[in-house]
Amino acid sequence: MRRTRPTTTTPAREPQSQPKPRHTRKGILGLATTRRAAVVATVVCALALSIAVPLRNYLSQRSEIEVYEQRHAELVSQVAELNARKERLSDPEQIRAQARERLRYVMPGETPYMVELPSDPATAPGAGQPGHPIPQQAWYEGLWDSVTGAGR
Repeated sequence: MRRTRPTTTTPAREPQSQPKPRHTRKGILGLATTRRAAVVATVVCALALSIAVPLRNYLSQRSEIEVYEQRHAELVSQVAELNARKERLSDPEQIRAQARERLRYVMPGETPYMVELPSDPATAPGAGQPGHPIPQQAWYEGLWDSVTGAGR
């Protein structure tokens, strides 16, 4: 017969537990907070860079469009003024009035008179100061006197 060991009650061994994991904070997608922040920052930078150039082009084109719209409005008003002037000049009486006023034309049989009104002495050309007489000498003599310093 075979002998067996006596069975004694031995305290049950606790099953070996796995080593305690380090406390790592796993967030979304199993990434640590720092890595997640780095990924978010990279994505935001990529989006900003991909939007920056088209946005700059859009804004510069909007400013150009405003300038062109303003120029277009000016040209439209100028065209309206020119069309009104064309309408006025299509009248023969207006043409005669402009010829008399601007070109001093007269109709056959009319006698033209030019009336010159006396000018105001304060605004008349050559109205110098009354205390300084105007020298009566040739221009080259005045030039020579200014070069040599004579007449001071």
